[in-house]
Amino acid sequence: MDEKILVVDDEASMRKMLEILFTGAGYQVQCAESAESALKAMSGSPFDLILSDIRMPGLSGLDLLKRLREEDSETDVILMTAYASTESAIEALKLGAFDYITKPFQVEELVNIVRHAFEKKSLREENRQLREELARTEKFGEIVGGNSKMKALYAMIERVAPTASTILIEGDSGTGKELVARTIHQRSTRAKKAFVAVNCGGLPETLLESELFGHVKGAFTGAVNSKRGLFDVAQGGTLFLDEVGEMTPAMQVKLLRALQEKRIRPVGSDEEHSADARVIAATNQDIQKLLKEKRFREDLYYRINVISLRIPSLRERREDIPLLAHHFLEKYARLLGKDVPVISNDAMNRLEAFDWPGNVRQLENVLERAMALIDGNVVNVGHLPEEVLGVGRPLIHEDVVIPEGEFSLSDAVESFRAAYINKALELENGVMVRAAERLGITFRSMRYFVKKYNMQAKG
Repeated sequence: MDEKILVVDDEASMRKMLEILFTGAGYQVQCAESAESALKAMSGSPFDLILSDIRMPGLSGLDLLKRLREEDSETDVILMTAYASTESAIEALKLGAFDYITKPFQVEELVNIVRHAFEKKSLREENRQLREELARTEKFGEIVGGNSKMKALYAMIERVAPTASTILIEGDSGTGKELVARTIHQRSTRAKKAFVAVNCGGLPETLLESELFGHVKGAFTGAVNSKRGLFDVAQGGTLFLDEVGEMTPAMQVKLLRALQEKRIRPVGSDEEHSADARVIAATNQDIQKLLKEKRFREDLYYRINVISLRIPSLRERREDIPLLAHHFLEKYARLLGKDVPVISNDAMNRLEAFDWPGNVRQLENVLERAMALIDGNVVNVGHLPEEVLGVGRPLIHEDVVIPEGEFSLSDAVESFRAAYINKALELENGVMVRAAERLGITFRSMRYFVKKYNMQAKG
């Protein structure tokens, strides 16, 4: 292990015992007989954890903790004392001690506290790296992702946003089609005008026609006043037509004419007027299948499909799941007035393993739920819903042979995984990002295994 522990205690026997204990556990251990000696040791070398007695000649363990916090040190401190009191425990925790243990203690209890401290430190470090990666990746406002397919999408958005062309966005439900449409609008020359969205599948034909083109007073029962249509509301801006594949054939004809002529006629009116709204359409249906089944007009398809964008499903960009998860935790922590929690490794592994039929929207709902349930600063497996935890049963291969004699399944799995990771790195000239994509794992996981197996790789 690379973790370094500084043991601070005025009793030589206690220092020696703790040095032997944690050196045997694989940690690097250094000892100091006083808080003053500890401060000198820390000035020359950083430590990952400090295990300190409270009552010592000169500066106490609490004084040491105060000094560290004044210097903005993030090093975790575990305090020990043979003189337990509620007041000293409360003061230690208020000053930011990781934990507090009373002498004499059970060795297993102290080892567990230290192990837990390093686990929390690892989670904080991963959280920090995710924040940094998120800051580098979040270049399109609310769109988050560093996957190669997302980068290609960003490049297309940059190219098509300044144009006036009609755009068709395709992608599964929950992938963020409206978010992409808004981003295009924000980067266009129409950004100062309105962005107007309408779900074409959520309205009956007569109401949709009125919504898009408006109506005059008395055009139909209930039309007690004239009303502007969304084409007019979006004048000079962008009109987003979501689920355009749900339109009826008659409505498709009317939309086609509006796009071709750039003029609209309100329901019940004899007069037309110009309409200058850039149209971005979207669908989660297989548009080619609709065309073959004659459920969508070819001429309308060619009119709206001047430029085509496809948003990948979350299954196609699993390496973005940690970034998205942290993004949503930050969002809902801000809304709920809570600190941003970290995600345990087990919980993150479950998120990465799930297939996400509802895509990014479903992931956001899961993280919003976790923020509502959490009562600490770590999202763990217990905060995830059953559908995410029920990943599915492993496949059983009938040709598997288990050798006679001593056999370790965990060793076999590790060997198998190491071989594939090494091969992927070899094929990608040591570039971890590309090797991770080839194996369908996250960059975070790749980085972890490269370090674990002591492999040579590039970022």
